[in-house]
Amino acid sequence: MTTQHNSWNEMAGRLQFDGRAVINGERVAAVSGQTFDCTSPVDGRFLAAVARGDAADIDAAVAVARAAFEDRRWAGLSPRSRKQIMIRFADLILAHKDELALTETLDMGKPIRNARATDVNACANTIRWYGEAIDKVYDEIAPTGDNALALITREPVGVVGAIVPWNYPMLMASWKIAPALAVGNSVVLKPSEKSPLTALRLAELALEAGIPPGVFNVVPGFGHEAGNALSLHMDVDCIAFTGSTRVGKLILVNAGQSNLKRAWAELGGKSPNIVCADCPDLDRAVGAAIGSIFYNQGESCNAPSRLFVERSIKDAFLERALALMPKYQPADPLADDTVMGALVDKTQLDTVMRYIDSGRKEGAKLLVGGEQARAETGGFYVAPTIFDGVKNDMTIAREEIFGPVLSVLAFDEVDDAIRQANQTIYGLQAGVWTRDINKAHRIARALRAGTVHVNQYDEDDITVPFGGYKQSGNGRDKSLHAIDKYTELKTTWIGLE
Repeated sequence: MTTQHNSWNEMAGRLQFDGRAVINGERVAAVSGQTFDCTSPVDGRFLAAVARGDAADIDAAVAVARAAFEDRRWAGLSPRSRKQIMIRFADLILAHKDELALTETLDMGKPIRNARATDVNACANTIRWYGEAIDKVYDEIAPTGDNALALITREPVGVVGAIVPWNYPMLMASWKIAPALAVGNSVVLKPSEKSPLTALRLAELALEAGIPPGVFNVVPGFGHEAGNALSLHMDVDCIAFTGSTRVGKLILVNAGQSNLKRAWAELGGKSPNIVCADCPDLDRAVGAAIGSIFYNQGESCNAPSRLFVERSIKDAFLERALALMPKYQPADPLADDTVMGALVDKTQLDTVMRYIDSGRKEGAKLLVGGEQARAETGGFYVAPTIFDGVKNDMTIAREEIFGPVLSVLAFDEVDDAIRQANQTIYGLQAGVWTRDINKAHRIARALRAGTVHVNQYDEDDITVPFGGYKQSGNGRDKSLHAIDKYTELKTTWIGLE
């Protein structure tokens, strides 16, 4: 047990979590007075009693968000002024890095090293980036004749409802709130009931940075209560969701059945990773494939969970992959050297174990893992699991597991790998490994996915859009393209005759 590990435990003992909602700049209990217990998947410890928001709380949050938008306390500020406040917001996030990282780890189960180095930094960077960008986004003048001046201007859409998942609570929240706030909207955020604590803390830091009360509100609660109410609300102009495809479909239905609000959904994935025999660096390909599927305990929508390996190199690939397994054994998330932590809760643990059982029953060959780990801790851990001999029609190759489970499929011809890779309802991300640049371009163009990685997997930057084809959703998070989701285009035609 390291000294740093001891200090994280000591800090955890001092943290006191406030589970109340943040509405109009104040901490408030749910209107009903109801709460739900937030417990840690690390070891089952109680963290907080969290406000169980429902339609009444959503009504209250939307009402103050609407008032804030209409009186232009935020939208009326110059882009430069909003930028300065968002940069302060980002600075405050970094100033509270340890607190936020520890909260994320205790609430969701990921290793503290990842929460601190990746999640907190990426959250702050996203908010800073959109703040920096907003006074550099220009409107347009249409190329009309001499007798008219046609202005094309962006305006904030109004009140944005955001619903984010439990696997990257801070980061997914920042992907929604940063562009929405930067262009002048008011926001009501509904974090997942499985990991709501960092979102609530972000709302406090936003207020401290100078974002006016009512502009950024956070209402915790269950999806079928608070989330459903937000997506159905007649005074919400836009709903932005990240989560499962099943729930995403309900969000789109609710948007249509209510006020036809704009609805953006970033959903699931079953991403293929194609390794050709002419891969330029087999060790790097193995490291990226294993590291990406087991990162965040496999709880990533873009995880490369289907590994297509050319048959001539499959045995060598798997030999190297199995040699890495000791590194990825679940361990205490509060230890600095832990690479894989706990699944978010028992429900997710049971889901992953059911998929592992289905892999066995349908004839896949279990190479490693397949069992629960660290059950004595009271937390929810699964050993890294690899199946070989997987067929593309098996359940583990078709459905999103959201856990540390890799399915390996062999191929002989690249065209067959492409065909199988595209045989999915999803189209979020994909990977291809080859030293032939012509082959790389051909495969990348053929793959139906929002992002195709070549000779790497999961390298990323805020400047590139994130989203998918098919039932992986619509719209894009990140990059300047995300601003399109939260703005209206207005044409103002001025006759000059």
